[in-house]
Amino acid sequence: MDRFEAMSVLMAVAEAGSLSAGARRLRTPLATVSRKVSELEKHLGVRLVLRSSRGLALTDEGRAFVAASRRILDELQAAERQAAGDYGALRGGLHVTAPIAFGERHVLPVALEFLKEQPEINLRLTLADRQVSLADEHIDVALRIGHLVDSALIAARVGAVRRVICASPTYLARRGVPRQPDDLAGHDGISFQGFATAPEWRYRRDSAAFAVEPRPKLAVNTTEAAIQAALAGLGIIRVLSYQVSDELRSGRLQLLLPEFAPEPLPVNLIYAPADLLPLKVRSFLDWTVPRLRARMAELHPGG
Repeated sequence: MDRFEAMSVLMAVAEAGSLSAGARRLRTPLATVSRKVSELEKHLGVRLVLRSSRGLALTDEGRAFVAASRRILDELQAAERQAAGDYGALRGGLHVTAPIAFGERHVLPVALEFLKEQPEINLRLTLADRQVSLADEHIDVALRIGHLVDSALIAARVGAVRRVICASPTYLARRGVPRQPDDLAGHDGISFQGFATAPEWRYRRDSAAFAVEPRPKLAVNTTEAAIQAALAGLGIIRVLSYQVSDELRSGRLQLLLPEFAPEPLPVNLIYAPADLLPLKVRSFLDWTVPRLRARMAELHPGG
């Protein structure tokens, strides 16, 4: 039995959720995939998967083995890349992820200039307003907004963004300008979900945090929809500062209660630790970190 192949098969089955889906992902006959999983279970002497009409679930032993297999196969791929000279060459694929709006406005322009300088690198930029797993989705570098919880990752801070509340001059002329956070209870609000660090209606007063929410007038699932609703005068939104920088600068939206805003959220580029970081990753970080810091400094001078 080829144990590396068996590990790959089990990982594909686990990630796909069933033997048949794993077989389609591997482009291998279902009978072959089922046999390889059974052979692996027989070799180890434990049950790795539980099969049912609803799909497939890993046993505790199966989850532990899949996690170990992922580490082993990642190390094998790293060794192969090193032997092939990939660690010492500026070529090959690079996978980067970032939140949608921040990625479009800041990461993409920097990345495009990087690709002009490094024509042998192929970049895949995944923009998603969710927490993307570096290991599961084979990400080289991720931009994260918010406080980091995974201490195993290495972080390079590039700046910070503020949580702001704002509304259109039309809405404020009609409903009045809130002077204290408590005033928000008498206003209409626009809420949304879909961002990795969902903006909360929280404020600071005398070093203590507290929450006040306006009445929910509209709920949407994208930041852009919330911004458009605010521009239309429907109510007050809470977003991250870079998402409405143009609207605030032009006066189409007006900043509210800035003196009660919570602490800014850190912005970091993160990557997995490695004894030998591929040159293409190091080169991307060396190029991107100072340029993102400069862009963030322009957005928020002094912080």
